[in-house]
Order: sequence, then C-alpha cells, then structure tokens
Amino acid sequence: MGTALIYFGDKLLGVKIELFSGLSTFNVAWALDIFFLPFMMGMMVAWIFGRETNHSAESFRLTQGIGIIIWLCYFPPLIVRSFNYAEILYVTGAPEGTSLLPFGLWACFAVMTMVTAGMGEIIAEVIIKINRRTNQVEGIGSAPSSPIKEPEL
Repeated sequence: MGTALIYFGDKLLGVKIELFSGLSTFNVAWALDIFFLPFMMGMMVAWIFGRETNHSAESFRLTQGIGIIIWLCYFPPLIVRSFNYAEILYVTGAPEGTSLLPFGLWACFAVMTMVTAGMGEIIAEVIIKINRRTNQVEGIGSAPSSPIKEPEL
C-alpha cells in the first residue's frame, strides 16, 4: 500500500525528483512529493499495522512496535525512488531540458523522503496509543488483559 501511494502520488503530482531542470524544479508540487506524500504514507502504514497489534503494557512494548513498523515505512519511498532512478538511467533517459541528478544528491532526496515517512509513522503511532488509552479509560473496546507477564528485574 505504501509503495502504491508513493508511486501514484508521484504520477498525480507530475513530479520526478530524480530529474533536475534548474531552480524551477523546486516548486510546491516537488515539496509535497518530498515531504507531505511520504508523511501521509508513513501514517497510513502505521495505521494499517498499528491498529492490529496489541499494545498493552503487559505483552507489547511501544518501542518494539515502532521499531518494526518504522522499517516498513522506510522501504516504500526507497523502492519507488530507486525504481524511478533506474528507469531514467537505463530505460527512458532524461527528457530534453532536464538532467538526471547525480547519485549523491538523489540519495540525499531519497533519504529525506524516508525520514519524512518515519516521522509520519511515529506521529501515527502516538495518535493510536493516545486513542487506545482514552478508549480504555472510558471503557470502550478495552481488550482483556494478556496472560503474558513481563519478567521482573
């Protein structure tokens, strides 16, 4: 789902961050593609995987859940950005008036999208955790306690 959202978001915005055509490259659509789209993808992935896991303090530590889900948020932007870069480099070539970004600069932008996706995941996890605690305090949808006990130190 995350890869599809990034891919179709790129198509919808009409942006290829792998291409450079001067200062006109850096516009609002480009910023949305670098920051907003991966952020929303990170939130979506966290919502899909975070809602299904049991986050009770007895059977699940929040840091373990974030650690696993955050890796799932890092990969979709990397997959799409790598595919687009390879497609331009080996198949289609750069359109006239543009050039393919040097690999180092492209890697910087790819890492920016990955970090933005991770931030979206963390914020979504916090929202899920707050909602779950609020619901448990109000007695709405509270899950039965887990039989798994944490070891005492």
